[in-house]
Amino acid sequence: MTLDLTTVLVMTALVVNVSGILFILETMLRRDEGAGRVWALAFLAAMLTTIAYLVWVQTPEAWWAVAIGNGAFVAGTGCMWLGCRRFNERSMTWPSVVVGAAVVAAATAVAVAGPDGGDWAGALWMFIPLLAFAGIAAAECLRGALGESRTAWVLSFVLGVQALYYVSRTTAFLTSGPDSALFQTAFGTINTSIVTVTLTIVAVVVTSVLRSARAPMRGFLQYSSQSVTTEGILSEEVFASATSHLCERASRRAELVAVIALRVDDLEQISTAFGGDVARAVSETWRAGVRLHAPSNALVADDGPSGLLVGALADSPRDARRIAGSIYRGLFDDLGRVGGGVIPVVGVGVGLSDAAGYDAPELIRVAREAATRAAATVDTSVLVGDAE
Repeated sequence: MTLDLTTVLVMTALVVNVSGILFILETMLRRDEGAGRVWALAFLAAMLTTIAYLVWVQTPEAWWAVAIGNGAFVAGTGCMWLGCRRFNERSMTWPSVVVGAAVVAAATAVAVAGPDGGDWAGALWMFIPLLAFAGIAAAECLRGALGESRTAWVLSFVLGVQALYYVSRTTAFLTSGPDSALFQTAFGTINTSIVTVTLTIVAVVVTSVLRSARAPMRGFLQYSSQSVTTEGILSEEVFASATSHLCERASRRAELVAVIALRVDDLEQISTAFGGDVARAVSETWRAGVRLHAPSNALVADDGPSGLLVGALADSPRDARRIAGSIYRGLFDDLGRVGGGVIPVVGVGVGLSDAAGYDAPELIRVAREAATRAAATVDTSVLVGDAE
């Protein structure tokens, strides 16, 4: 079966636009303010690309449509890279400038050539940014928060395939020319459209999964930057300062200071598997439970997006472990009553001043490391950390 250019571009436009509309609508419904919005821009640019190229096919003298399409194509791949950087919480300033400059260059190259530039006017100004942005985006998927997700590895593979395809396409363009049998057979517009459809379908599924694991979490994983939240939970900075003063006073009386770290690291998996409402209920119950089951005179504070800290005086190491165990058992009972029986893995670690000294940062570090080990250990729920 032989496909003509118009049919292939209509098919490509249909797939890309439906995928893009669904992703953008989902972004609006989730009120995503992170990587999802940047990826939504990428799909919006891809939609503009397909529309521009359809105009060009129907009206060959509309060279300006090629300029818009080339620029939008570069913008789409560039925004995929920017979205990956945003997901990893890396700087966006200079990459945004680079992407903007590449978009302008790709469109301007066609505009300079004008009506006499032909179908491939400014092609290299599009090919090179495409392979560059796809390549570095693929690498970005393997680092930071994305690198910890196996789903992101699929996105890295998709972007890597795009980068390799455009390396090959650019090489064929330079060595054989756009009118050669090699280029037209292997890297022509029809074959490129088929590759684009395939990669778009995979990309929209992967980015939706990645965004769904994070966007719903913004409401229940994002901790407050204020000193004290409306829940009565301190910020990390306030907790560190208060614990330092507590250690200073306790050291004079040789009293035992205990810092208890609690971690729940699988809320993202719960959100993906059971939905954001279940994950939010689990998170709210967990945070409220720590405050409820901690001693009345204890300090309770945020510890990153998936942890809480408790600081208190204890009569002995055994008493400190008892306090931590009481919090854990109370949390287990509370979590068993919400989320349809979905109970996250909770790790509880204890740092004690008789081992770590009256040093608040060291106590917090020891407690955190113990909580991480406890979450990964099957036979124990509470671990008392040892200072190095």
